[in-house]
Parts: sequence; structure tokens; C-alpha cells
Amino acid sequence: MPKLKNHAGAKKRFRKTATGKYKNRKAGRRHLLAPEKASIKRERRQARITAANSPEGKLLKKYLPMQ
Repeated sequence: MPKLKNHAGAKKRFRKTATGKYKNRKAGRRHLLAPEKASIKRERRQARITAANSPEGKLLKKYLPMQ
């Protein structure tokens, strides 16, 4: 049986939390940030959480077997 390996792209972008969910940073935080309202800035600082039993979570479980 071949070795299990993590998907290199998913490994860089996602972290598994203690409860088994997956966490990643939101897109759109590179430039043009000055004209944002304070409420939008606070909202965008939060990480995006993906449940492990959602369709995306099942795919991540396949991509990150060693995590």
C-alpha cells in the first residue's frame, strides 16, 4: 500500500482544530484595505471554520490524512 501524504496546497492553507474542524484565513486581505469600515475590518479578522462532516470537510479529511 502506498504511503499516505498530505496535499501540499491544503497543508499550507488549513489547520485542524482540537475539535476536528478545519480553520483557514479569508481571502482579500492583501491590499486596498484603507477604505474599509471598522465593522468590516473586525469581521474579516476572523478565521473561516469548516465543519468536519460538511462536504468540504470530508474533502479536507482526504487531503490531510496525517493531520
